[in-house]
This record gives sequence, C-alpha cells and structure tokens, in this order.
Amino acid sequence: MVEPHASNAAVASTAPLPRLDFIDALRGLVIALMVLDHTRDFVNQQAFLFDPLDLDKTSVALFLTRWVTHLCAPTFVMLSGVSIFLQANRGKTGWALSRFLLTRGLWLIVLEVTVVDFGFDFRPAIFLQVIYAIGLSMVLMSAAVHLPRRGVLALGIVLVAGHNLFDGVDAATLGAWGLPWQLLMQPGPLPFGFIAYPVLPWFGLMCVGYGIGGVYLLESSRRTRTLALMAIAMLLLFFVLRLPNLYGDPRPWTVPADHELTPLAIMSVAKYPPSLDYVLVTLGISTLLGLALGRAPAWLLKPFLAFGRTPMLSYLLHIYLAHTFAVVIAQFYGVPARHFIGTLSDPSRLRADGWGLSLWGTYAVWLAVLVVLYPIATAYARYRATHKKWWLSYL
Repeated sequence: MVEPHASNAAVASTAPLPRLDFIDALRGLVIALMVLDHTRDFVNQQAFLFDPLDLDKTSVALFLTRWVTHLCAPTFVMLSGVSIFLQANRGKTGWALSRFLLTRGLWLIVLEVTVVDFGFDFRPAIFLQVIYAIGLSMVLMSAAVHLPRRGVLALGIVLVAGHNLFDGVDAATLGAWGLPWQLLMQPGPLPFGFIAYPVLPWFGLMCVGYGIGGVYLLESSRRTRTLALMAIAMLLLFFVLRLPNLYGDPRPWTVPADHELTPLAIMSVAKYPPSLDYVLVTLGISTLLGLALGRAPAWLLKPFLAFGRTPMLSYLLHIYLAHTFAVVIAQFYGVPARHFIGTLSDPSRLRADGWGLSLWGTYAVWLAVLVVLYPIATAYARYRATHKKWWLSYL
C-alpha cells in the first residue's frame, strides 16, 4: 500500500498524492454490498412480498442482508467529499475544480434518469436515487469549495445533524413549496416520477467528507488512530441518542413482539432521508471496516480495489447484469421476460407469478454477478491507470 507522508511540507505540496488504497478498497467493498442489495431486489422472493426490515415478517438473516447494505450510500457519498478534498490538495482548485464538479454532477444526473433508471425498470422512468443525489451534491459542491474548509465542514454538520428537526414538515401542506421541499428533504412521488434521495442530507454528508479530508493526509499511524477515534465517537453518540430515543431518527424504536429481536429494532433507522442516527451508525461501522481493509492481505483486497477504482462503471454494469440474471433464471420457472418490465414501480406481476429465489439462491446470484463484473472492472482499472484521457474521469 502506497501512503502519503505526514509532514506539513508534504501536505502542502502540489506534487501528485500517492493513491490511498484503503479508500479504494472501502469504496469497492460498499459497491459489492450494493450489488447484493440490488440483486436481492431482482431475484429474492421475499423482496416482492414485504420490507425485509419489517420485524413482524422478516427473518434475522434477511434483515441483516438488507441492513448491511445501509453502509453503501453514506460511505460512498462521504468518500466522494474526501476525494474532492484530495483533488484540491493535488492542485485542482478554483474554477478548474468547480467546473469539473459542475459538469460531472450534471453528467451523473443525466446518467441517473437514463441509463440507471432504464436498467432498474427496463423502460424509461424517473426514479431519483443515489447517483442523482451524488450528482446534485457535486453541483452544489462546485460553489461550496470556494468556502473555507472548516466552513464547509460546519455546513455539513448542520445539515446532517439538524435536518431531523424538520421531520414533521409534510410537503403536502406546503402548497407551491411542496415540490422544492421534496427535492430537498422529503422522499415520495413527484409529478414526473419518484424521489428516494432528497439532496440536502446527502449534500451535508459530502460536505463532511470534504471537511475531514485533511485526516486522510496524516501519517499512517496517526491517521488510523484519528479515524478509529472518530468511528468510536460516532457509534457511542449513536447509542446515546438512539437507546433513549432522544433525537436523530423520525421512528422511535420499541420493543418488538419477539423480544429477542430488540437489537434489530434499535438498529432499524431511517434511510429515506438519512437520519442522524443512520449516519452515525453506518459511517462508524464503515470507517472501522476501512481501517481493517488497510491491514488486509493483498489477495483479499484485489476485487475490492478493482471495483473501488472503477466505481461508476461497476455501478452501471451491475444493474444490468443483476437484472439480466434475474430474467434468464426466471425463464426456468416459467416467468415471462416481459413481466420484468416496469417492476420498479409495480412488482405485482412477479408477485402473482410467485417468482423469486431463496436467500441462499440470492447470495449465489450475487456472487455470480461479482464474478462476471470483476474481470471487466480489472481491465478498465488497468486502462484508466495507463491512459490519461479527460473523459475517463466521467466514467
């Protein structure tokens, strides 16, 4: 693993910063988990019947399979902020950085409403998810990077920690302001589609990543210690807020009918939009996982590095791979391929077909998708490392 040195001279230098492999590895890990989540959406029978986080219906295994994928979006968005800081540290500042963030952000929004949404639904659709949120956050960051880094960090903390104060505000009561409120803060149906990722809380996370970016330039042992303390602090604050239902999530937890599921009830936090409790527990865990990956053997890191160095391509391809696997496998169960068109908005036909695999079958398909995706990601990562074309930073 190639790492930066900790001296102030090194931090201030405009020389290219060596790649921080553990960041790529963590990004690759959450992409692999994202593949699991979307594979479950396409092939798991229970996914068409009920919410896997519903403690009255789910099993522990299914709950954890869904819950672990909660790590994906906040980690990805936060690391996007860190990456923006590292680009600025390498010398891409001012208008050059703003122009890149603006154009890349708009490009991601276009990809979301075209390539991504078509891959999920196999027909044109407007479903604003994580790529949209990252794209619009980058558009906002194109202006925010002109602020002092501590100011951006403060803005991020206010948005992440403070947006739950407005949980009781309903867009339906705001008249003409309802649509802007939904785009900023409240998931739900839109006149032209559906929004799952209103931007402000996610933009706050990106600001936090940018604001703490300097930690990733510290000498290895100091960086590890600082990140570990931050992770532990986040997890402790999560339990302080969550156990007595003080603040930070719109859904207070209660003891379920099956008392043995109480730990799951505590961990069942709101993702849409990401509550403060959700951010604290997911980023606390993912930060510790990132530190563990920094000590992992090279053979274990290889697939994660491949996915983490090609995040956009890996994200786009996995949707089509997982959805195609579902269609092909379903043919052996007599399910018409046309029933997979429009399932994002209406899965009722697949429910009527009784389509779906067991959880073990879902994991088998997930691994198959990763096996197919890995050599493609490896080849593209190698190409990106040996070619310096401008368009590579957009895919």
